[in-house]
Order: sequence, then C-alpha cells, then structure tokens
Amino acid sequence: MTGFPAPSPAVAERSARERLLLEMFQAAVGSALPQQCLPGRVPAPPLGRTVVVGAGKASAAMARTLEDCWPTPLSGVVVTRYGHAVACDAITILEAGHPVPDAASVEAGRRILDAVSGLTADDLVICLISGGGSALLSALPPGVSLEDERALSKALLNSGATIEEMNCVRKHVSLIKGGRLATAAAPARVVTLAISDVPGDDPATIASGPTVPDPTTRAEALAVVDKYALDLPAAVRAWLASPDSETPKPSSGTEPDYRMIATPQRALEAAADVARKAGYTPFVLGDAIEGEARDVGLDHAGIARQIVACGQPVRAPCVLLSGGETTVTVRGDGRGGRNVEFLLGLLAGLQDLPGVFALAADTDGIDGTEDNAGAIISPSSSARASAAGLSAEEHLARNDAYGFFAALGDLVITGATLTNVNDFRAILIDAAHPVQEQSTS
Repeated sequence: MTGFPAPSPAVAERSARERLLLEMFQAAVGSALPQQCLPGRVPAPPLGRTVVVGAGKASAAMARTLEDCWPTPLSGVVVTRYGHAVACDAITILEAGHPVPDAASVEAGRRILDAVSGLTADDLVICLISGGGSALLSALPPGVSLEDERALSKALLNSGATIEEMNCVRKHVSLIKGGRLATAAAPARVVTLAISDVPGDDPATIASGPTVPDPTTRAEALAVVDKYALDLPAAVRAWLASPDSETPKPSSGTEPDYRMIATPQRALEAAADVARKAGYTPFVLGDAIEGEARDVGLDHAGIARQIVACGQPVRAPCVLLSGGETTVTVRGDGRGGRNVEFLLGLLAGLQDLPGVFALAADTDGIDGTEDNAGAIISPSSSARASAAGLSAEEHLARNDAYGFFAALGDLVITGATLTNVNDFRAILIDAAHPVQEQSTS
C-alpha cells in the first residue's frame, strides 16, 4: 500500500523543472498518507468494545493502518469510493458512489448506524473521516428517495457553491451527517481521526461533520438553495422546511475528541521542503484558497508576472505554493475538474511568460470525475496548443480543460492515492529576471 503509484514512463521524458513539480506533488501526498500520519494519533483501548466506522476516499487505507497498530480486538464498517478499497482483516470495507451517492451509499449508511447502535459507556467508537465522505455516507430522511438525493448532489456540484455551502445543505438532508452519527453512538466514547480536505480544516465541514455538532441551521441551508436557485425535488424542499431537518447543535458540554492527522498546510510544507532543497525559494500563498477556478488561475498569473517584472513578493528562482478548494460553475458540456480549469486560467493570464512552469492536481488522484489528478503547463504550452489548433478560451467556454491538456499530453495521471488533502498547486518561476529600476528623476 504505497498510496502513490509509480510515475508513468512519460515522466522520465519531462524536463527537470516538470519533474521537480511532480516531486513536490508526491511529497505533499506522501505527508498525508495514513501509514505516515495515523499511528501516533490513536486513543488508548477501552474497557469494552472497539468499533471502527468511517467514510471517505482515504478511509479504507486508514482502517488498514489502524488495524496494523491497534493492540486489542476491533470490528466495524468503513465506506470508501469505488476503486479505493484496501483489504482489512476485522473491519468490513464497503465501496460506494462519489461524487454522487448511489444505492451502496445508502446501504453503507445503514450498516454504519447499525454498527454503533446499542453501545455502552465502556465502548469506544473510532471514526475515520476523510474527504468524499458526504457522498459516500448516506442516510435518507423520511420521504426522501435516493433519486431525490442524487438530484440534490448534482445540483450542488454544478452550482458553483463552496464546499461549506454544499455541506451545509447536505447535513440537513441526512440522518447521519451534521453530528447525527455521534448521537447514534451515545453513550459510547467517540474519537474521530480525520484527514482534512476543506479550507480552514473545519471538523463540521469535513465529510459533512458526522461526529461533531453542527453550527449551521436549516435556514442557512435554505438560503444556499435560494442563492444558487437550485432546482430541488419537492421531497427535499419539504424536508428542509420541517423542523425535523435541524441538526444537533454545539453546547457548553464536552468538546468532541476530534484529531486532525493530516492537513493541506502540512502538505504544502512538505512540498516547500523539496523546493528549498532544489534551490528554489518556496512562497506559500495559502492553504485555503477558494473561488472560481479559472479566476483563481488568473490571480495566480498576476502574482507570477509581478515576480518576474519586479521581484515581488519574492525573487526568482522561487515556487508559489497554494491549496484549498476552488469551484467550477458548469456552463458547457466538456470534461475536466477544477485543477485543470485553474491551469487554463493560469495559462491565459501568463501570456507566454518565459521561465514559468506549473502543476495543479487533486491530492486524491482524481480531478473531478476524470482519470487524471491534474496537469502541467510549461513555457511551451501556448505554442504547442496553437500548433495543434487548440484554443484555451474555447476550451474554457466549454469547461473542457481535460480535452485541452489531454491533446497536449500534459495530464498528470497517478491513480487513486488513498488520501485527500484537497488541491495542490505549484508555480515554478525558474530564472531571476532583472528587476525594473524606478526612475529617480
């Protein structure tokens, strides 16, 4: 269980700068692999039973690692995305749909709720949470069908809503999210081990916070629906209008035992170490950057141009690093996720700037719903695109960034990494360009 498949033979043909970008990405992913970050964060065994539950793209790998380091008997049920399963001995691993839930998601929710029912105060529930859990973990409210939930998920994914907004709605259309799983496990002690994939590392947002009280309200969920003019099934609207849709709220009582074992910031720091050793100054722009992907790309291009022209805010040779979760408002019928769309925006903003290379990829190995993690651009990208008859603007208009980079042979394909600390972006500015001198006259 490496968590990061070996690079394809094509990697060997890439330039030294492109290989360095890939090494930084691999370091970021490696910092968040369960076998690296989980063993030192487990609680002590209880007097009673140990029950393991969980959901997310990394949850099966987390379960395997937990089994390897846990000293007493345990059992449980964990659900992960199709293709992300890792064999375990005592913990049952289920697979389900992502990013849109399916019948397996509903079955997983039922089995997990069954696993935590009837426990005592002497028992321990270890909940393994990572990104993707919202779709994978489903428990339908009365009157809401699976097709209703699927329609809700599709509407949210195509709306341009932030992850916080999407999960606010998801939590209120569920009997397991938004703290309800912890309620079902009472009076057992619940300890959550989480790999964060959300800006700000908010436990209430990661996988829609099944084990933490929910500070959002159903009124806020309805406000998100109105903000994005979501076309919801009548049953979903009826449930959100009901007081029964309200989630458990924070109180002055005991705080949840929630342990963040991997975060986007730590991933960026790991990449920064690689850049530094290669002679490039790392400059972290932030681990929680949000916004429309193509617009964020343009913003990053502006920073790169300022560095080349004026040596600000850092002098080249340098690497700009950032993380977070951008959004894509779907307007066309093309293919591609937020990372390749970011790169198309970046490419347009760079305007053939020399000496600039960039990589953007999802740390789970899947950008949106495609087979790539992301892509790479280089100073030759625009010229090669023009020679191939490709227009970045036309591909952006169709939301077809995947097609653009596939045609250039610049997709980054890793397969499932078995972790997820969200998006990783690195812009390498290779050569120090003369700083423009201000006139003293």
